[in-house]
Amino acid sequence: MRAAPLAGGPQGADALRPLIDVVLRALRDGTVERGGPLPRGGPEKAGRELREAVGVVLPEQGAGAEEALRTVVRAVAAGAADPAEPLCAAHLHTPPLAIAAAADLAASALNPSMDSWDQAPAASELEALVTAALAAEVFPGEAHPDALVTTGGTESNQLALLLARERHGAVRTLVGANAHHSFHRAAWLLGLPEPVVVPAPNGTIDPVALDEALRATPGPLLVAATAGTTDAGLIDPLPELADLCAAHGSADLHVDAAYGGPALFSAAHRPLLAGLDRARTVTVDLHKLGWQPAAAGLLAVRDAADLAVLTHTADYLNADDDTDAGLPDLLGRSLRTTRRPDVLKTAVTLRALGRDGLGGLVDACMELAAHLADLVEKAPGLELYARPTLTTVLFRPYDAPDEAVAEIRRTLLTEGRAVLGRAAADGRLWLKATLLNPHATPGDLRNILTLVEGGSDR
Repeated sequence: MRAAPLAGGPQGADALRPLIDVVLRALRDGTVERGGPLPRGGPEKAGRELREAVGVVLPEQGAGAEEALRTVVRAVAAGAADPAEPLCAAHLHTPPLAIAAAADLAASALNPSMDSWDQAPAASELEALVTAALAAEVFPGEAHPDALVTTGGTESNQLALLLARERHGAVRTLVGANAHHSFHRAAWLLGLPEPVVVPAPNGTIDPVALDEALRATPGPLLVAATAGTTDAGLIDPLPELADLCAAHGSADLHVDAAYGGPALFSAAHRPLLAGLDRARTVTVDLHKLGWQPAAAGLLAVRDAADLAVLTHTADYLNADDDTDAGLPDLLGRSLRTTRRPDVLKTAVTLRALGRDGLGGLVDACMELAAHLADLVEKAPGLELYARPTLTTVLFRPYDAPDEAVAEIRRTLLTEGRAVLGRAAADGRLWLKATLLNPHATPGDLRNILTLVEGGSDR
């Protein structure tokens, strides 16, 4: 039996070229077959069709590369919830840029592992350059900022708690009622006390309540603020929270800006993040408002010295004599060992679009959210929760019970017409549109509302 060709090496490009063409055709055919933002029929039908297409997962005799790619990729594309479809607007799940996806192919083909320099000479240097540049965006003017590449907000927030624990010992975390669930899980994983939950009556942390909680909770403390809540895209009052942390002395500030952080690229919307640079650590996800294929997370730190506690030695990866001889030590750059060069797609995107190009995409999505809010306000049968801060719009049919709102969403999902999220706010259930597709049009937004209004009439 002839050995299957490899993706790397001198012949790698020639081996990949025809297979890429098969993948692209399968993606196109599956997308056409789906015909909308997600497959029709709900979970049972989607699962059955996938099982029928794939058949035996591990056959005795293989079907060959082209048939396998054509069958499986087409089936997955036909059954996908495609964030590139304008009516797929439920989650912080971005449609990736074509250039970023193309760069990700190079990462897969070269397959460097970012745990030792001898596995990733160029990729490790590229990661150092990109993380330094992005850390400087978060902490302008600081002497030694840095950032670690992560799998996303959950890992970044966990790392932030770990660094605080290593600085202070049994640190107590104070989070808003609006905070991401990952803080509670991180405290559990790290053996820390359950976080103190501070009221967020209007969707953001109440500074008066935080002041009271700081006074009542023995230190050391870590305040975790949010710049872009999952439910409504709201931003905590960062300057006031930073002032409170400074006044109490024993409290560090971490900001979960997984959603809102990339607004730093936009000259128009960067002021929304005033006070971000006063945090000690900041979470940013570029697979949200950065249009990268997942995963593309970062944890930025004000002072690179805080990362020294992650140092770990494994003789086969970073022996002392190798490090002394000048080989870079990568093992302290992550809690993971083997990891992809996820920074490659980001580096290509930054070079291709620049700050202006990325900022323009942010601005486009912000404008779409404002326009959808305008349409909701003008629709007599719909109610708007609030004007959007970022790109999330909450709305619902007037006077509809929560059960009806939930049913509208599920009906649209089952029919394959639209993917909308759900959020609880103001004691009621709301439909959520998270607008991350800069190619969406005003007509697409009108279609979303037409579908919701039609569902509410049933």
